[in-house]
Order: sequence, then C-alpha cells, then structure tokens
Amino acid sequence: MAEECSHSCSSCGVEGCGDRTAPQSNVLTPNSRSSIKHVIGVVSGKGGVGKSLVTSLLASEMQKRGNKVGILDADVTGPSIPKTFGVSNPLTADKDGILPAQTQSGIKMVSTNLMLPEDDMPVAWRGPVVSNAVRQFFNEVNWGELDYLFVDMPPGTSDVLLTVFQSLPIDGIVTVSAPQELVAMIVGKAVHLAQEMDVEVLGLVENMAYYVCDECGKKHFIFGEPQGEEVAKHYNIPACATLPIDPEFAHLCDQGRVEDYDVKGALDAVIEKVETAEFKQK
Repeated sequence: MAEECSHSCSSCGVEGCGDRTAPQSNVLTPNSRSSIKHVIGVVSGKGGVGKSLVTSLLASEMQKRGNKVGILDADVTGPSIPKTFGVSNPLTADKDGILPAQTQSGIKMVSTNLMLPEDDMPVAWRGPVVSNAVRQFFNEVNWGELDYLFVDMPPGTSDVLLTVFQSLPIDGIVTVSAPQELVAMIVGKAVHLAQEMDVEVLGLVENMAYYVCDECGKKHFIFGEPQGEEVAKHYNIPACATLPIDPEFAHLCDQGRVEDYDVKGALDAVIEKVETAEFKQK
C-alpha cells in the first residue's frame, strides 16, 4: 500500500516526493553580476513623512562609513531619489542586464525617473506593472558588490510593500514617522505588517521633530512634542533617531547635493542597529 502523504515535506520518506510537493520560494536572487549582502527597506504607512529623505541620508552615511551602497527607488510612480542626489543620466544596459546610475560618492541607484525622457513625466501604471518593475529593478540590474541595498518604499501597506516583503530577500526595515499621534498610528500598520511577515523592524526615524531657531538656538516643536521614543517602545522597535526641520537640507536636495549634508550623528542609533543586527540566514 502506498504511504499516505502527510504534507510534511521535511519528514517525507518517499523518494522523490519532496521534489514534487515542496513549496517553491518566491524570493528573487540577484543576477550573476550582483552580490548583495543586506537589503533594508525604508517604510511608513503614510506619505509625506520623509521616507526618501531618510533613505538618502542612511545611504549617504553608510557610504561615508566605507560600505558599498545602492538604492532601489521602489516609489515607482513618485520617484524623488535621483533629484536629491543630482543624478540625471538615463539608465543603460548591456547583454547581462541594466546598469545602475551612480552618485558623486559612488552610491548606485535605479529609479523610473532615470528611464523617462522628462523628469516630470507621469508614470501612470497599475499595481501589477509597478510590482513587476520593482522585481526587475532587483534581479535584472547589475548591482555589482553591495554591502547594503536600501529600498525606498512608497507610502502604505499595499502592492509594493507586499512585493518587497515577499519577493526580495529583505533583511529588515527602518520605519519613518513625524511627531503626530495620527502618523504614529498609521506607521504602526507598517510595523504590524512587517511583524506578521517575519520581517525585522530595525529602527524608527522621527522626521521633522523640531526646528532650531538660528537666532536664539532654541528648539521649537512645530508639530507637537516628539513621540519617537514612546512609539518605538510601544511597538518594541530597538532603535530610534530624530531629525530636525532644516532648511539647509532642503537647499542641498534642490541642488542635488544631499551627500554633502551633515546629520551630526542624528542617525547613529539606527545606523548602528543596521550594522550590528544579526540577520537571518537567507
């Protein structure tokens, strides 16, 4: 009598059975010209809190520390990463895949805005097309050797976030908030989704936490008292950092010189967590 299938492929004793019935992983692997040690997502459940800003600063700081860094701009319909770095050269390709653009300091990047004839041309794509573009940006790009690939996500917990969590070998996420209770609640949605999908939440960056008066040096909490530490504690997030409202940063972004911005150690807690995290084996 044939042995009844228990649907437990790991303990199955029937020769060849596991090869037929074991579920196949949907996680993509980089192409043959790419070696990516860690993939870090930058997320929030709400728009307008500064995910691209945080992605740019994290990538710049990690590059300054001697790491080889890339940015995958997964905000396909609203890309802003190339502008902040002053990158405008269109993407090219060879027989092995897409060649990423590079910033002045050597950060590699791909973005839909580097594929358009004009940078203000809209990208009117439906969800499945956007998700496929994100997959191609990962496994059809010749990334070379990277220590960290940062993925700048669009807001929300829908198509692209699910695509990244399910299709990319994501090691962890950094979530971004602003000092408002409503924003903190919505950020919690992204944190809960990450936890449900077994993705580690590495840190929280509270953006626009305060403004420092250039005359008296006093901190002004324009959007209310910072809540980052409290939110991080509530959601059991191990590291928290705060960023001010700084006109100098906006000025440098407009000039495409985000790499020249000095964060003055503001992101150290989150960066150190990213660098020292004991990531799961892929």
